[in-house]
Amino acid sequence: MEALKILESKPQLNWEYDEEADVLYISVGKPRPAVGVDIGEGVIVRWDEKKKEIVGLTIIGLRARLAEGITPQR
Repeated sequence: MEALKILESKPQLNWEYDEEADVLYISVGKPRPAVGVDIGEGVIVRWDEKKKEIVGLTIIGLRARLAEGITPQR
């Protein structure tokens, strides 16, 4: 099995949040065409098949995920 290339260099991470859809898009470097691979629980990995690199993530339902992590202080 061939190893995946994940952040071999230090590229800039770019992100965009769609508040209406509650979706966070994260790209490694400039956004570029990629294949989306659903890995479950509302997370999609964006994959460049030619370069065999992960080029981004899409996280669906970010607001709900963050709310789950906040616990009230007593």
